[in-house]
Amino acid sequence: MELGILSLSDLQTDPATGTLHDPARRTREIVSYAVAADQAGLDVFGLGEHHSRDFSVANPAVPLAAMAQATSRIRLTSAVSVLSTLDPVRLHQDFASLDHLSDGRAEIIAGRSAFLEAFTLFGIDPAHYDDVFAEKLGLLLAIRDGSDHVTWSGRHRPALDHLPVPPRPQQEKLPLWLGVGGTPTSAERAARLGLPMALGLIGGDIRRARPLAEHYRALGQAAGHRAEALRLAVTSHFYVGVTSQGARDDLYPHYREYLRPKSPGGRGWLVGPDEFHAVSGPLGP
Repeated sequence: MELGILSLSDLQTDPATGTLHDPARRTREIVSYAVAADQAGLDVFGLGEHHSRDFSVANPAVPLAAMAQATSRIRLTSAVSVLSTLDPVRLHQDFASLDHLSDGRAEIIAGRSAFLEAFTLFGIDPAHYDDVFAEKLGLLLAIRDGSDHVTWSGRHRPALDHLPVPPRPQQEKLPLWLGVGGTPTSAERAARLGLPMALGLIGGDIRRARPLAEHYRALGQAAGHRAEALRLAVTSHFYVGVTSQGARDDLYPHYREYLRPKSPGGRGWLVGPDEFHAVSGPLGP
C-alpha cells in the first residue's frame, strides 16, 4: 500500500478572520506541503487542475516542477489533468519534462472533470464530452506507448503523420492513471485499456467503492490484462486530531467553507452540523 496527498488548490475564506486565501501564497504553501510529505516518507503528491477563481492552480505541471526540485523521492502527479480540454501532445511534453526534472518521478492522472469552466475557456463543446475524452485518451496512449514517431488521426484534433513528440520521459513510459468519479462506464474504460484507476470518494457512502473496484478488476482480467497492472487508488478527505470529536470540531468550519457555493449560481453545497456528522462517520467520505 502507498499513501499520499492530493491537493485541489482550493481558495477558501478563513473562518476565523474572513480573509480569502491569496492565490500566490496558496500555491507556494502547496509546494511546501509536498516537501513536508517527501520528508515524512509519503509516496505520492498530486495536484489538481481547475479554471475558476475558486482555485489557485490551472496548470499542475508548473508547481509540480517546483516540487521536483525541492524533493528527492516522492512521486509527483496531476490529480487530475482535464484531458478533454488539453492537447495530449502538450500534456505529454509537459510531464516528460517534469520527469526529467524529478529524475523519473512523474505520473499523470487523466480525467474528464465535473466542472464546465475549462470547456468554455478552451472552446470544447460539452455535448461532445465523452467522445472528445475518448479520442484524446487514445492519442495520449499512442504518444506514451509508441516509438519516437507517432501516426494518429481523429475528429477533434489535426492528425499526426509519423511525427516525433519530444522530449521522451526519463522513465520508459509515463505512468498514466484514469481518474474516475464513480461511474461504471469510466471504470469499464480503465479496465478495457488496462489502466490503473484513481477513484475519487469525496461524497456519498464509501461502501460503493468495493463493487466498482471488483467490477473494474474482473473486466480488466477478462480483457487479458495482468492483475498487477490493474492498480487502484482511492482518494477521500482526511483530517487528524487527538480525538475523533476534536477532529470533527476543528474541521467543520473549514469543510463547510470548502463545499459552499463561492459565487451566485456556483457549484457547491451548504453543509450543516447534521450533514457533517453523517459524512464524517465511519461510512462517510
